[in-house]
Amino acid sequence: MPTVRRTPLYAGGVLAVMAVLGACGGGSSGSSAGSAAPNPSGPARSSTPETNPAGDIPDNQVYVPFSPPGGLFSVKVPEGWARSQSGTATTFTDKLNGIGIETHPASAAPTVASATSRELPAVKAAAHGFVPGKITTVRRKAGQTVRITYRADSAPDPVTGKTIADAVERYEFWHAGQEVVLTLSGPTGADNVDPWALVSDSLRWLR
Repeated sequence: MPTVRRTPLYAGGVLAVMAVLGACGGGSSGSSAGSAAPNPSGPARSSTPETNPAGDIPDNQVYVPFSPPGGLFSVKVPEGWARSQSGTATTFTDKLNGIGIETHPASAAPTVASATSRELPAVKAAAHGFVPGKITTVRRKAGQTVRITYRADSAPDPVTGKTIADAVERYEFWHAGQEVVLTLSGPTGADNVDPWALVSDSLRWLR
């Protein structure tokens, strides 16, 4: 989502990424002289650390503020994600998930009607495997915003060429003649409700 604003992150490869930054590596165990014998009266404990399902952002993920040149706003993004820039659009990705941020002038705040008539057709045209969701207004700390939800295919894997079905949330914020489009994308079925709520609620206008 230059037309990143109208290009879903997942469709451009933005969201062809992210899994678990904070997932721990697997451990190994072995026996040695002097090791305590297992307790036959209780179940054996696994030494394998818990892992997150593919696409789930870990609970211990750290978030850091990002502000584009000009300092119009600040928004929290996951620390350590790969960052790329294309015109006014900034993308953060990590394996299966992605966040796209773009700013452009807008004479009026977006509405459900304007998103339905103008934004949705552009999003649909740019997305493969598009399945519409809902267009609603939601309240965030930065103010009321329009949220568009839908599903679409991710960008093809550069090695296998395979795609996955992504769930996408597109937020359209407006302030003082500027619109910020925040697009959050990850595998359908991934439990990223809390991370996406944290990111979308973290946007702050700085001027």
